[in-house]
Amino acid sequence: MREFRDPVSTEELEQFETDVLAGFVLARASAELADGTIRGDVGYLAQMRARFGRPLWDTEPAEADGYFGKVLRGSPSGTRLARAQALTTYFLFLELRHKVEIHRMTGRVVECPIDEMNRPRGSKDAALRIPPTEPEIKMLFTGWGGELATCRKFAPTARSSTTTTPSPVPRRGGHHPLPGA
Repeated sequence: MREFRDPVSTEELEQFETDVLAGFVLARASAELADGTIRGDVGYLAQMRARFGRPLWDTEPAEADGYFGKVLRGSPSGTRLARAQALTTYFLFLELRHKVEIHRMTGRVVECPIDEMNRPRGSKDAALRIPPTEPEIKMLFTGWGGELATCRKFAPTARSSTTTTPSPVPRRGGHHPLPGA
């Protein structure tokens, strides 16, 4: 059976929006995202909220088209992708945790304004780093050692160092090569 709810005031809706955003931050933190990532996402959401002038759950696909297609058209693709991802993630959070409550309060069904038609193209997937093989490591250090022996300042320093440093190994006859040592 459905619960009937009286219309909510503007203040109640604003408080609910704030609480939802705080819940989003907490959920992202519990997923072990870096603070900077969370801060960036919340900043993008706040910019879009200010641009549309109302809660983001009221955003229509046509408004997202205008925002990503006109406002951010000249922005780097990484910027468009990051903002689209922040909005998509926020809507996923809304749909998973607050869709019923938003519907009861506003009569609106939560639906992400980013869809397959207006999703910015590109990928920000992390590149897979494959460690070097043993022969590659050996080649690196062999080449580096060869360059080090011929570099401009290493050779004089190495010669000076070997001629002035006392040897820890005793010489023939049991005496140290430096007088008084």
